[in-house]
Amino acid sequence: MTDKRSRRVSSNALPEPIALPKPAPKPTTSLASALKLRRTIRELSDRQLPLQMLSDLLWAACGVNRQRGPFGLPGRTAASASNSQEIDVYVARQEATYWYDPIRHRLVPAVGGDWRRLAIGRGQAPAGAEAPVRLVYVVDIDKLVHTSGFEEPGLRDPEVQRSYYYVDTGLIAANVYLFAASVGLAAWFHNCDRARLGAKLGLRDDQRVLFAQTVGYPLKSSRERPR
Repeated sequence: MTDKRSRRVSSNALPEPIALPKPAPKPTTSLASALKLRRTIRELSDRQLPLQMLSDLLWAACGVNRQRGPFGLPGRTAASASNSQEIDVYVARQEATYWYDPIRHRLVPAVGGDWRRLAIGRGQAPAGAEAPVRLVYVVDIDKLVHTSGFEEPGLRDPEVQRSYYYVDTGLIAANVYLFAASVGLAAWFHNCDRARLGAKLGLRDDQRVLFAQTVGYPLKSSRERPR
C-alpha cells in the first residue's frame, strides 16, 4: 500500500529510521491484574525506555498481530472502524519525532529536534516534562473515506467520522494503559498543542492531531491515585 503521508523537511537534521526489534512482550502480571493496576500517573522520570520495551509498547498500541485480518489488511491489536486503521501513532523523543510504521515495525523520522513540549496541553507541561516518550495520535481522514472495508455512508460524514476516530484513538490508548500497567510503566493520556504539532509534522489538510499520551518509568515518589 502506498503511503500518502506528506511531510515537510525540517531544518533539523533527520536521524535514520529505527528498525525495532521483534515484539516480545513479557507482561509481569495477568490481564486481570493489569486492569486492577491501570491508572494515570503524571510523575515520570527521564529514564530512557530500552528499544525492546519501546518495540513492545508500540506493538501493544496498534501493531500487527495477524497477517490476515479483515478486508485483506493485516490485523492490528486495536480495532478500527471498518478496519480503516485511520489512526497513526507518532513517537516524540528527544532527538526527533517519528511515525510508527506498524507493517514494517519501525520508526520513520518525521521531524528532527525535541518537540515533546508540544505534545502536552497548556498548564500540563511541568508534569512528566522529562519523560522519554510521548505518543501523538493523528487521524488520517483519507483512510476512513477510502477504506477497503464496509463502505458505510457515515464514513464520509464529518460528524460520524469524528465519532469513529475518537473511539479508535481511545482503543489504542487503552492498549497502552494496560501494557504500561502490565510491565510497571507509567502512562498518562492528555491534550496537546494540536495546531503547532500539526504544522511541525507537515500534516495534510485531511490529517489532524487528536491527543497525546506520555509513557515512561514512574518516579519512585509518585503517589497517583487510580483514575
